[in-house]
Amino acid sequence: MDKFEEKRSLLLEMIAFSAVDGRLHKKEYDFLFNIANELNLEKGGFNDLFHLELPQLPIKSEFQRILQFYRLALLMYSDGILHQKESVTILQIAIKMGLNPIATKRILKLMDEAPNAIISPDVLLNVFKEQHN
Repeated sequence: MDKFEEKRSLLLEMIAFSAVDGRLHKKEYDFLFNIANELNLEKGGFNDLFHLELPQLPIKSEFQRILQFYRLALLMYSDGILHQKESVTILQIAIKMGLNPIATKRILKLMDEAPNAIISPDVLLNVFKEQHN
């Protein structure tokens, strides 16, 4: 599978999630733009993604699914307003990704309690590892 297509698919999922509350806030756009830069997507290509509806590619590794879930959670908290619809949708997405619901709820609770909703990578991965035991 083409790496560019994988990156674009991840970003498309995040763009779709950003509009769940019915509005794309500037902080959400900026967050998405920063992710696009990290993924080495050009601004023109990034803006075009807002008008595309491409099929999302499945994320194969659990590690990558956890990272995508965390990106979505950061996006959810980026505008400083937590909408009920976002909370419900992110849990549905996590289940669709095949992530453990107990772990995802725990991560969201930790992020809610953390300053700026940021938790360490070790904590993120350990929560999911605990559910494997």
